[in-house]
Amino acid sequence: MALVVQKYGGSSVADAESIKRVAERIVSTRRAGDDVVVVVSAMGDSTDELRDLAQQVTPLPPPRELDMLLTAGERISMALLAMAIAALGLEARSFTGSQAGVITDSAHGNARIIDVTPGRIRQALDAGAIAIVAGFQGVSQDTKDITTLGRGASDTTAVALAAALGADRCEIYTDVDGIFTADPRLVPSASQISRISYEEMLEMAACGAKVLHLRCVEYARRENVRVHVRSSFTDREGTWVHELEKGTPMEQAIISGVAHDRSEAKITIVGVPDKVGEAARIFEAVATTEINIDMIVQNVSAVQTGRTDISFTLPKTDGTTAMATLAALKESVGFEDVLYDDQIGKGAVVGVGMRSHPGVTAKFFSSLADAQVNIEMISTSEIRISVVVDQHDVDRAVVAAHTAFGLDATEQAVVYAGTGR
Repeated sequence: MALVVQKYGGSSVADAESIKRVAERIVSTRRAGDDVVVVVSAMGDSTDELRDLAQQVTPLPPPRELDMLLTAGERISMALLAMAIAALGLEARSFTGSQAGVITDSAHGNARIIDVTPGRIRQALDAGAIAIVAGFQGVSQDTKDITTLGRGASDTTAVALAAALGADRCEIYTDVDGIFTADPRLVPSASQISRISYEEMLEMAACGAKVLHLRCVEYARRENVRVHVRSSFTDREGTWVHELEKGTPMEQAIISGVAHDRSEAKITIVGVPDKVGEAARIFEAVATTEINIDMIVQNVSAVQTGRTDISFTLPKTDGTTAMATLAALKESVGFEDVLYDDQIGKGAVVGVGMRSHPGVTAKFFSSLADAQVNIEMISTSEIRISVVVDQHDVDRAVVAAHTAFGLDATEQAVVYAGTGR
């Protein structure tokens, strides 16, 4: 008997019929002899609808109350799923994140998991029941308030529970057949990957691949949780994410995938005095607002003026906060201006194979040049090359790079529900 944690996204439980179909899959797993813990997202676009409702009431809802509102979506879907399982003859017990023992810090809207104490989940399993847990939420260790973990973080809930319970695997069910070499909504010829390393998946998630939440992959790597990404609409094998043993053949010798992200903006600080400590002052101020910065580029200082320009990318949602923070620094640091551009996109090629294959950068940039895509910023790691381009060029950039590295498949990928999660 194995212990399996299954997570179902919003598109998989979008309506009553979908919930009943998911219940049948869960019951089938349980009747095959495995213990099952299920993590479930809110139905369809419920979370977005609740957020819009809050915005209609007030443009600045208190973070504590917004978290209280948003967690209602998962509570609805977990209860309905438990009812559907009961209708099939098995016992299911639903739990909120707090009841499941998901303990977080107190950062409303983007809390991080500190610990998981799944005592009630184990009791349910020992009693022969299927445990169903509301994803995306927990309880603050300090304030005891309900918290949310950030958009898409039901994946993280599932992996955290799998680690705490010592589960044999964590299955992430979505509306595509697994992890692909690019987003199949943008590149229908994307190829499915049968297995991928934590390292590559981390880079792809960080660069915008939305099939798995970034913190979910980080947690899985740290706790060595085997993750199986599959479609809830078919019985196809899907994609395994785990630590690959040395000598394991990769899906593609050089590049595993092409990722993209349209959710970032670029800030350029013009005319920063080229003195020791000025960049530190700027980024320390930004850090106090808990903004995650991605790419950073500093130009060579102009000899005549002794000044330089610093550009960095960040989530669009943090743009207003960052601009206000930098405006407050302008006089003390002495820079000339701050420019903001939210019409950008990011594209990246990822693959462990590039460590031993020269010419990857040249091929990537040549493919973008052939597609008439201008590069604004460049960032690299050992297994990733990322570029910032104009938002209108993102699609062409991704398709061009995908074709250039020979990732196109003959069979078109299928998107079963169309929401991406």
